[in-house]
Amino acid sequence: MLAPRLAFIDVETTGANPVVDRVTEIAILRVEDGRLVERWSSLVNPGIPIPPTIQRFTGITDAMVAQAPGFDALKDGVRALFADCVFVAHNARFDYGFIKNEFRRIGEAFDAPVLCTVKLSRALFPQYHRHGLDALIERHGLECTARHRAMGDTDALWQFAQLVCGQFEAPVLETAVLKAMKAPSRPAGLPEGALEGLPEGPGVYLFYGENDLPLYIGKSVSLRSRVMSHFSADHRNAKEARIAQQVRRVDWQTTAGELGALLLESRLVKARKPTENRQLRETEAVFGLRYDGARKRGPVLLREALNGSDPAAWEAVYGAFRSKREADNALRDLAALYKLCPRRIGTEPWGEGACMAHQMKRCAGVCAGRESPDEHDARLLKVLESLRLRRWPWDGPVAIREHHGETGRSAVHVVDRWCLLGSVEDEGALGELLAAPSPRSFDLDVYRVLSRWLDSPAARGAVTPLG
Repeated sequence: MLAPRLAFIDVETTGANPVVDRVTEIAILRVEDGRLVERWSSLVNPGIPIPPTIQRFTGITDAMVAQAPGFDALKDGVRALFADCVFVAHNARFDYGFIKNEFRRIGEAFDAPVLCTVKLSRALFPQYHRHGLDALIERHGLECTARHRAMGDTDALWQFAQLVCGQFEAPVLETAVLKAMKAPSRPAGLPEGALEGLPEGPGVYLFYGENDLPLYIGKSVSLRSRVMSHFSADHRNAKEARIAQQVRRVDWQTTAGELGALLLESRLVKARKPTENRQLRETEAVFGLRYDGARKRGPVLLREALNGSDPAAWEAVYGAFRSKREADNALRDLAALYKLCPRRIGTEPWGEGACMAHQMKRCAGVCAGRESPDEHDARLLKVLESLRLRRWPWDGPVAIREHHGETGRSAVHVVDRWCLLGSVEDEGALGELLAAPSPRSFDLDVYRVLSRWLDSPAARGAVTPLG
């Protein structure tokens, strides 16, 4: 057998985060020397509402747990069932994290050696790609009378353990068990099980330290893999190592695809202002350059605030910049190539006489009367076209659809002139959004996300013009 004493367990919960979510059902099978000696299960009153999506998924409703005992009333029986046993579960650190945190809430410690049947399956059946419980049930012909209910899933695990014990020799099993009992790498300050509920699908993750201000917000097409990589021994840079040392809590929000994750990350970073995100935080000062040819002295390029404005109202506006330095660097490059006057374009203060660039033969001489302002500005306007934001490819708003097959999540993003008007999860809500759309409000980060996204032919294939 895998060990002399085993306790197979499955828990159903209000969500995937053991720090904030609670247990709604527990089932435990105690096995000694290969023989089932005790079978126990109970609904658990979590003390908090069960989200509707979880109720539909498990079939456990608020009404079902209303009269059930709380975990504090079950703790002694749970502890007795685990006495001297190995804690066995599928994706075991998830279940272990919930049990450990339930004990922590009532001021008690809980510890047990942990064996994960996902890892056991990977070690014994490396030829297969999928090792979720559904895959094991289908592949090995296991019986599960109630999928996503605690006792039904626990029964399936006990059958799987019996199957592998009969199929493999002891030395092979011992090696596989050692792999299956190895704990994943995680920061010392992160609670047990905090990472095991992470899904493999796309979304946004939030790292917290000692308070409710996020340390860092990131996105990925595979949340679980990306977050776990933050805590691997070989950190990619000093910033990741510093963040990993400070993390005390991890939260996440799933999306229907990569575009949704990119847009959600941008929005959350602006709203929450995490300390370790720099690039997406400061966006209020975004400006463009408006040409004013009527000015005979002083610069002819004036700043015009862009963020929050409607692109349809822009006229003779070029570029989008976060700082004067960024704008000046772009203009200096153009001035050097096309002999533009740094005084007239505003990268140097206005003064009398020829500018220094003209004396160095880098300015054609509008400042020294060698060419007219009209000649200079005709050249300027041509080169400024290279700074214009990309033309919106459609006549009006469009819908961009995303769907993630494994999670079943869908989303529709409505966009017009690079402005996100809103995102909804189904076609019914899309009708409501189109009936009362949000006004166009430019956001430089959303523009950059969308312009890169729509460079892909596959992405453009997901676009439907709305007329």
